[in-house]
Amino acid sequence: MTTVAKNMVDTLVAAGVKRVYGIPGDSLNGFTDALRGSGIDWVHVRHEEAAAFAAGAEAALTGEIAVAVGSAGPGNLHLINGLFDAQRSRVPVLAIAAHIPTAEIGSGYFQETHPQELFREASVYSEYVSSPTQMPRILRTAIQTAIEKRGVAVVVIPGDIALAEAEDTTVTPIRATTPRILPSQAELAEAAALLTDAGRVTILAGAGAQHAHDQVVALAERLAAPVVHTLRSKEFVEHDNPYDVGMTGLLGFSSGYRAMEDADTLLMLGTDFPYRAFLPEKAKVIQIDLRGEHLGRRVPLTLGLVGDVGETIDALLPLLDEAGSARGQKPDRARDRARDRAHLDDSLAHYAKTRTKLDDLATPRKGDLPLHPQYVARLIDELAADDAVFIPDVGSPVIWAARYLTMNGKRSMLGSFIHGSMANAVPQAVGAAAATGRQVVTLSGDGGVAMLLGELLTLTQNELPVKVVVFNNSSLNFVELEMKSAGFVTHTTGLKNPSLAAIAEAAGLKAFRVERSADLKGALAEAFAYDGPALVDVVTERQELTIPPSVKLDQAKGFALYTLRTLLSGRGDELVDLTRANLRQVF
Repeated sequence: MTTVAKNMVDTLVAAGVKRVYGIPGDSLNGFTDALRGSGIDWVHVRHEEAAAFAAGAEAALTGEIAVAVGSAGPGNLHLINGLFDAQRSRVPVLAIAAHIPTAEIGSGYFQETHPQELFREASVYSEYVSSPTQMPRILRTAIQTAIEKRGVAVVVIPGDIALAEAEDTTVTPIRATTPRILPSQAELAEAAALLTDAGRVTILAGAGAQHAHDQVVALAERLAAPVVHTLRSKEFVEHDNPYDVGMTGLLGFSSGYRAMEDADTLLMLGTDFPYRAFLPEKAKVIQIDLRGEHLGRRVPLTLGLVGDVGETIDALLPLLDEAGSARGQKPDRARDRARDRAHLDDSLAHYAKTRTKLDDLATPRKGDLPLHPQYVARLIDELAADDAVFIPDVGSPVIWAARYLTMNGKRSMLGSFIHGSMANAVPQAVGAAAATGRQVVTLSGDGGVAMLLGELLTLTQNELPVKVVVFNNSSLNFVELEMKSAGFVTHTTGLKNPSLAAIAEAAGLKAFRVERSADLKGALAEAFAYDGPALVDVVTERQELTIPPSVKLDQAKGFALYTLRTLLSGRGDELVDLTRANLRQVF
């Protein structure tokens, strides 16, 4: 007899699924039993949230469907945070949510929930299987929807339905399609005319430029435009790009902010950049995005185009020469070269100056003073493999990753960059390591590691050679920074940490504790060379400040208020520590 569960597994095999992340449970028994001998690996995690994060990371790196499973009730509810992250990151993930016995649904039975409703907001497809006759069509539809809409699909199935005899045993291969999506010729011509007549043009390139690196560089050359990248596009746009001037936004630096602020025309390529305060107020804005619903969502547009970034640029470049020729300008340069490059040259010079200042902050400290986190990030960058996958935890590690990790076209960087969940790094590293075989390095916060501490055991159980580098500042550091900028005395943010290295060693990892700058390089080198999971617990400076590219008046007032309130509360020693840690940022 072929069960519904067996047909489900056969369908996953036909769709190219290589592994499933989850924790077993009685409502999943039919499914887990069907996995035996299928060729699909079971990656046992210690918390279902980690399963969803791991699947999302695999999908992000491979572009293919990845699978997380959860047993009835609390088991599949634990998936929700990681699934939200995958959904907002637009990666194809299938979640199989087991359910209570069919006959008990609606009776208030043990562990009863309504997962098809609960997961609806975190998915592009969520459906309940109430009869074997619905399968395998629902599963095929779920997989196809996840792939084509680049999101999460959820199939809710009671354990008794999974164990029932399949009425349809059809197995159909499912693969992604590769359509060409372009604006109309009239829209392209309008864009060409606007860009030809523009003065200072700046490009803001987002994650939609993933497969369009060369086209973005060619367009920047043609327009003499500096290129500002977002955090998600850092790995796609930054490398081998002589026109890149860094990031803007809360995590960026001043050169990116200035290049956009000084522009007459901002060209947004594949980005839904959410921070309106960092977008120029007076510039004309042209936006190109695959998703038409995102056009003009953040800032009023002069022109919005629906299209793939690479395909659209390929179609646009010849029209720029034609538009220039129609105005009596030379095809190879629409305007006088010196005037054309003034904005670009100024932006590049400002970026070089900004980059030097940032690099000057990444220095070791004498003796046993807590390490500057910039120095830790810089050494990670220097020692990691050329094709490493970097995964920073949400919080201050993201800042150091954005500012100090170097992309080269082979490296990757993942994170919870839109959903913004704590504790993302280690579980995402599980999926990255299982799927790629590349070196995977996390830039973990002490709060993030502690939140899903059990996933260290997942690394050892599955023999995944992830390198976990912990920025251990005994605090929820980014929250403290937010408090300071808003004028609040820091409170409730301290963490009383044991030796995280000792915990990691007990969990079976190779572990190092670093309390001196002089010991960091050796510890990282040994950890990165170790053939297995390793953790480096680095004591970093709690009072390190991160200065955004543009300090608003309310932030300055807030910080002044914080210093006054801190003094009045009898915690002046904290201000002394803050000054000592950040004096080099002033001079």
